[in-house]
Amino acid sequence: MSDLILSVLMLAGTALFAGGVFVLRKGVNKRQGWLMLVAAIVMFANVAIMMVPTPERNLPVSTHAVD
Repeated sequence: MSDLILSVLMLAGTALFAGGVFVLRKGVNKRQGWLMLVAAIVMFANVAIMMVPTPERNLPVSTHAVD
């Protein structure tokens, strides 16, 4: 499920980035274009944060059986 969410975030970020560039080049509504670019950067940053590996010892629940 996590992979699906990350994939959708990447696709949405790409669409926002392309749309932001298009709006900025068109020159009609520059504020909207900049906001779209910022939203795309936030989405890419969220995906990057979620992809950072964490050590197993920092997991909230131990996966080892108690002897």
